[in-house]
Amino acid sequence: VCTWSPTLCRKASASRRACLIARFNFAYAKDRLDAEICLKKFICDIEMVQRIIYIAALESFRAAKKAFWKIKVSVKESLAVNHCGGPASLELAVVDYIACHKDLFDVCCCLQDVVCSMNTNARLPCSEDIDYNVISCFMKELCCLAFSMQTLIPPLDVAFGIDGELFNRNMYYRSCDSDFTAPFVAYHIWPALMESGAVIVKGEVVTRK
Repeated sequence: VCTWSPTLCRKASASRRACLIARFNFAYAKDRLDAEICLKKFICDIEMVQRIIYIAALESFRAAKKAFWKIKVSVKESLAVNHCGGPASLELAVVDYIACHKDLFDVCCCLQDVVCSMNTNARLPCSEDIDYNVISCFMKELCCLAFSMQTLIPPLDVAFGIDGELFNRNMYYRSCDSDFTAPFVAYHIWPALMESGAVIVKGEVVTRK
């Protein structure tokens, strides 16, 4: 009889974590650039294009985390009925259940949430000028990725950056067209990936005086 040992569980979790981080890196290296190409057909300002993609990434994580929380509450109520262990083991059981039943996540509904938030974001072009659904594939991938990252213990999340913040070399790379002597962030291109407050993958920013 095969048993699912704690060691195997840890190895499986570490492997899943590594795969999700790799997907995040791929989203930065490939999906982000594909989204840029789509947006450039409608917007000539590269800075605005990059701002849109950055906000789309943040909103995708926000929406996915909100969806995960709602599902988690529902699953927890269902599993608690027959659960014999303590709160910690119930929490683990809930996360494992969601990780194995990703069909519980309605990515289309999550995408609608992202687009709606972007349409009402005062820092972005209004919906009359650009339909953010042109980068729906990019946002869907990030929503799915963000949702899966919530099933890790501890979960992975992205850092929220603010224009004008002091440049943090431990959290961000400077873009190639940045002023490398400038101490402040002009705007963000890609968020940093975090785990329990520690930087796992650096983001990218533009610094200018």
